[in-house]
Amino acid sequence: MKKRSLILLIGAALILAFSATGLWAEEKAAPAAEGGEYHVGCIFAITGKASWLGEPERNTAEMVAKEINDAGGINGKKLVLHIEDDQGDNTQAVNAVNKLIKKDKVCAIIGPSTSGTSMAVVPIAQEAQIPLISCAGAAVIVEPVAERKWIFKVPQKDSDCVRRIYDHMTSKGIKDIGIITTTSGFGGAGRDQLKKIAEEYAIKIVADETYDPTATDMTAQLVKIKNAGAQAVVNWSIEPAQSIVPQNMKQLKMTIPLYQSHGFGNIKYAQAAGDAGEGIIFPAGRLLAVDTVSDDDPQKKVLVSYRDKYEKTYSDKVSTFGGHAYDALWILANALKKVGDDPAKLRDEIEKTEFVGTAGVFKFSPADHCGLDKTAFEMLTVKDGKFVVLKE
Repeated sequence: MKKRSLILLIGAALILAFSATGLWAEEKAAPAAEGGEYHVGCIFAITGKASWLGEPERNTAEMVAKEINDAGGINGKKLVLHIEDDQGDNTQAVNAVNKLIKKDKVCAIIGPSTSGTSMAVVPIAQEAQIPLISCAGAAVIVEPVAERKWIFKVPQKDSDCVRRIYDHMTSKGIKDIGIITTTSGFGGAGRDQLKKIAEEYAIKIVADETYDPTATDMTAQLVKIKNAGAQAVVNWSIEPAQSIVPQNMKQLKMTIPLYQSHGFGNIKYAQAAGDAGEGIIFPAGRLLAVDTVSDDDPQKKVLVSYRDKYEKTYSDKVSTFGGHAYDALWILANALKKVGDDPAKLRDEIEKTEFVGTAGVFKFSPADHCGLDKTAFEMLTVKDGKFVVLKE
């Protein structure tokens, strides 16, 4: 019995030894597995005042990454997203970028969601020489290009949005306007473009008002615009406060046209405005009116595919902002497929990318890190609580 017990003990010890050796071998092999992954950073305003932008962006990025990985990854490597919530705050965005670059060792970054947070992190990405594809609209994020070598963006430029608005105003004989803009980075950049480009169109800004992104009443500013004799109002914002402007205008019995920026491109903003939102005019990508896009349009297939997948996955309406994350991640994924995860090679590849996305047909170049012009915009309006193409 003693001999048999001794044999059993020796056998058990050998099994444990071999098991431990096998486990150790697996642990030693872990670093090799890391070479089988591409690590990409994402910064979105998932919570906070700009969550209506960041949440669909986060959802879309996760959906696209799953689609890519389910199909075998990129070059056989898994796409790993490191997602950070900056809450629409500049300090949080800076901290997130530093973490992604220094700790997570990402090869590129998608986001942030807003113009202010994007501008806050531009110097960091530039210094670290990490490609960053912003999901925000201000043209200054990528201009001048000579000072933004590592920075790209996928939303249409705010300057082109202004031109589409002014084109429409000119066609309607509108010359005197009032502008009301949020004091956020997006609002400030839009205000600059509205004032700068007005001269090109012989449009006179008779009232220039601003409001805090957290404001709950803009009556005082709108009274000034009304008394100035404005023929139309332009409201420039990305925050929920933009839905209060049409409500205040209705209360003041202001019947002049209200134009919004492309930051209005989430149906939740129109729903929040209620009946007062009817008739709002704004430029946006064709994603929000995909059913009216002709079948021979190069974007049609992409728009329908993204909309259907997103709405099926999340049981929620698609938005312009989720589309920005879609465009950014696919542009980056295509570059990763061609050149791998070396940041410098990725930057060079993105800069020569041509891509059919949700925002338009992109044609990046060393002189253009947005790749879109004003033809990427469609003029939309709110009708019966829905976004539809504006009929002239």
